[in-house]
Amino acid sequence: MKKILFIGLALAATFAMTGCKSKESSYKKAYEKAKAQEMAQQTTTAEPVAVTPVVTTNTTSTTTSYADENVRQERLNVISGGTLKAYNVVVGSFKSQDNANNLRNKLVNQGYSAQVAQNPETGMYRVVASSFDDKGSAISSRNNLRASYPDAWLLNRTY
Repeated sequence: MKKILFIGLALAATFAMTGCKSKESSYKKAYEKAKAQEMAQQTTTAEPVAVTPVVTTNTTSTTTSYADENVRQERLNVISGGTLKAYNVVVGSFKSQDNANNLRNKLVNQGYSAQVAQNPETGMYRVVASSFDDKGSAISSRNNLRASYPDAWLLNRTY
């Protein structure tokens, strides 16, 4: 009787151990499929594309119109930094003054004359990277800053 009980327990333990083993081949197949998709993506995006430069010559002088540029208008009070001019390039907006000051310090270390200004109506702190009297210079500065700060935008300061 003890032998039958011992053999039954041994069979049950063996069955339990074999039923719980992982399906390694399933994981391996999924990994290989994901790796193949990744390689396919790399080959489609890594191919060089021939670019033909377009050269145009303009013999007439033109004036640039900035009427279609989106410029937000807000009242601002300078919290830290220098003075603000009419057109400002904003690279960050924060509810926390500490966060705004941290970004301002980073910009100052990069060579910008950055300011922190608060909109008294919304309570938001705006980090202004550069400030200009004319709209064209502000647009040019904003376009350059978008390389590092893709959400940079223009603000026309009202009093």
